[in-house]
Amino acid sequence: MTQPTPPRHKFHPLHVAVRGAITETSRKAAVLKAGALQNAILSSANFSSIATDAEGVIQVFNVGAERMLGYRAVDVLNHITPANISDQEELVARAAALSEEFGTLITPGFEALVFKASRGLEDIYELTYVRPDGSHFPAIVSVTALRNEQGAIIGYLLIGTDNSARKRAEDALLKASALQNAIFSSAYFSCIATDEKGIIQLFNVGAERMLGYTVAEVRNKITPANMHDATEVVARARALSTEFGVTIAPGFDALVFKASRGIEDIYELTKIRKDGSRFPAIISVTALRDAGNGIIGYLLIGTDNSARKRAEEALEKAAALQHATIQQLNSDLEQRVKERTAQLESANRELEAFSYSVSHDLRTPLRAIDGFSQVVLDRFGPQLPDEGRRYLQTIRSGAQKMGALIDDLLTFARLNRQGLSKRPFDTVKLVEATLEELGFPFKDRSVEVRVGELPASMGDPVLLKQVWVNLLSNALKYTRKRDHALIELGSSVVDGLPTFFIRDNGTGFDMRYADKLFGVFQRFHRAEDYEGTGVGLAIVQRIVNRHGGRIWAEAAVDRGATFYFTLGTENQL
Repeated sequence: MTQPTPPRHKFHPLHVAVRGAITETSRKAAVLKAGALQNAILSSANFSSIATDAEGVIQVFNVGAERMLGYRAVDVLNHITPANISDQEELVARAAALSEEFGTLITPGFEALVFKASRGLEDIYELTYVRPDGSHFPAIVSVTALRNEQGAIIGYLLIGTDNSARKRAEDALLKASALQNAIFSSAYFSCIATDEKGIIQLFNVGAERMLGYTVAEVRNKITPANMHDATEVVARARALSTEFGVTIAPGFDALVFKASRGIEDIYELTKIRKDGSRFPAIISVTALRDAGNGIIGYLLIGTDNSARKRAEEALEKAAALQHATIQQLNSDLEQRVKERTAQLESANRELEAFSYSVSHDLRTPLRAIDGFSQVVLDRFGPQLPDEGRRYLQTIRSGAQKMGALIDDLLTFARLNRQGLSKRPFDTVKLVEATLEELGFPFKDRSVEVRVGELPASMGDPVLLKQVWVNLLSNALKYTRKRDHALIELGSSVVDGLPTFFIRDNGTGFDMRYADKLFGVFQRFHRAEDYEGTGVGLAIVQRIVNRHGGRIWAEAAVDRGATFYFTLGTENQL
């Protein structure tokens, strides 16, 4: 927007307007009064007072305008016109309406806001201002032309008041009226209004549809109690009499007793149609009162509750069927579990027997391969080329790994049905014996093992020793390339249970594979880095689980791994 030329007139709007209307003899007193009024208006936070020059550029923007419209006076003075902060669509509409009314073309800008006032016509209209944040503000605006002593227009004064409350009230009235019309015209609500004695005065189309009566058949003739199940009305009267300690007649009084005392009342009763058929209804009762708060009647709004009743019955039947089905499924599942368990036990026994047989058949040639490889290396090693010695060592290593795998598979198979021999034992002594078996202190290795506090345990020490052996061996394997290998053993408390841990600073692993870590033959390292049979961690998990505990791990690639395990609540000392 091009910045307008600064105003040519210096004025005090209300002071100038008043001054032209007073006599010369009382000029001084009038000026003082006008100045006080002007200051009051311009200082008021309850009115938006905006004064412009003749071209419409804002010269005065009071605190009320700042508060209501969100602009600062310094941002609008000598910069813009009120049209720039008004709803543009409303300006266009106002300009079009005034153009038609006065038969002259009026532009949709500031001219449209002050056209009537510029011709000496009183002008009060509704206008929507637009705040800097884009929100809209409805206002009632009064426009006055400011004139000098010769009657020439030197500016305009626009005084606005907040119209939000009236807008909300209008919207609420429109909604209330629409809601009332919708209710009384709805075929889905029975609306019955009575006089203070209970005689029906209004019977809407919904009541006609639901109850089968016409308006002519019920108006000024019967009460709503005549359309209800008499037994239920009697029961309601008795219940209310007991609750309130008064005698309530089993008729219309029983239907409206709470509402007559200003108590919200919504209840369920069975209504009887003209043809004698019945349907359940939810009824809301409201007392209708005059200006003096006296009861002049009652409004009973009812809805057909048949669908909900059918749904409740269907749900009850479905719940009963579901319960019976679940019981049957549980019974079938229990039987299948028993059958499957028996099959698995049989299969495990067969597998174990087969494993023993195969292991015996495999161990003989493996021992021969291992033994003869060692003999060849001992007798002819110095005479063999380097490549030949490496081949023999690889053959011997493979035979030893195969033997270890057979041992682990046999252990894994036995765990399926091996009983636990639980007793208290000293965990520290068990770990010390394990370390000794593994060759601690470890020869030709720079391995530091730190043993922290290890509480006594309850369980099968033979099997739990296998847990420590496998986890320690695992830690040793994956710390072998470290300049300083560190393995820490200790305990903590997790979820209220004593928890053992073995931490190493080895190669670690990616936690994306943590859920597969304890599976059989799962490997997470490069082939050249891998040692072991691939069954050790599966054996560890099986032993821990059989003790009622759990095992898990935390790790990061090249930053080591920590294995945790608990033995369950039943194995606490």
